[in-house]
Amino acid sequence: MYLITGGAGFIGSNLAAGLEARGDGEVVVCDWPERDGKGRNLDKRDISRIIPPEEILPFLDTHGGELTALFHMGAISSTTETDVNLVLDTNVRLSMDLWEWCRQHQKRFIYASSAATYGDGAQGFDDDESGAALAALRPLNLYGWSKHLFDRHVLGMSRGGAVPPQWVGLKFFNVYGPNEYHKGTMKSVVCQIFPTAKEGKPCRLFKSHHPDYADGGQLRDFISVGDCVDVMLWLLDNPGVNGLFNLGTGEARSFADLAAAVYGALEKNCAIDYVETPVELRDRYQYFTQARMDRLRDAGYAAPFTALEEGVGRYVREFLDTPDAYK
Repeated sequence: MYLITGGAGFIGSNLAAGLEARGDGEVVVCDWPERDGKGRNLDKRDISRIIPPEEILPFLDTHGGELTALFHMGAISSTTETDVNLVLDTNVRLSMDLWEWCRQHQKRFIYASSAATYGDGAQGFDDDESGAALAALRPLNLYGWSKHLFDRHVLGMSRGGAVPPQWVGLKFFNVYGPNEYHKGTMKSVVCQIFPTAKEGKPCRLFKSHHPDYADGGQLRDFISVGDCVDVMLWLLDNPGVNGLFNLGTGEARSFADLAAAVYGALEKNCAIDYVETPVELRDRYQYFTQARMDRLRDAGYAAPFTALEEGVGRYVREFLDTPDAYK
């Protein structure tokens, strides 16, 4: 049995599809699928059971003997959330409880961290597990801070020797792909500008307020959700791999490139209107992210990552520009 927290969400539902395709165990989802229309993400899945998050620990105590691996993808992922207690309860305390359960019962634990832990990138994007490297990071928002707090907790526990038989934290960079439609303003830029591009109208991107970056020249490491699922399935096949790893492509691309890929997939001329970045976001805006992928490569992951134009093109043609956009 595989258990996915946040399994009705974006990455979680894509992972559920990947696990179902493997066909080597039942898939259980922990989520509230009725919220935000997320339930549609699971319409095509053969899910054996859906449990609400408040029942996960009793469920594990009753059914945990059947568990092969727990994928902890659930979190409050909004970078604008300001409710500290809510974020702590969801992103930190529950994560610690699940880690401890997996440690005590010797079950594999793979969880979602985030590139938001790197803050403005002044310290680089090296997934260095040392205490000094982690202490130097300064996340820019509550979400990134909560993920960083749990990363440090896990690595501290790992140094004490009492760990699950496999534990992996994945620092997801800018993920795009099907089933993200419930995320509102947190959807990828691909998804947000698609309707405008489809109409052949100019899309809107933020102006740059940094002298080193032109408008549209802000850089991100954009990664297809399919690549993220491939890495997690590879981890299942390689139980000896443990640690905290970046998960991006290792190549930063501009938002202007991203927009061009969307318009190109639709065979439209790319047109962009640049608008002012909201004042409240400017001090917390990342102008550059690029994952260092050496550690995951050194651990043995050899598959290539999908190029931006290929990944965006596939997303547009096979999902967004079809009658049924869900995976």
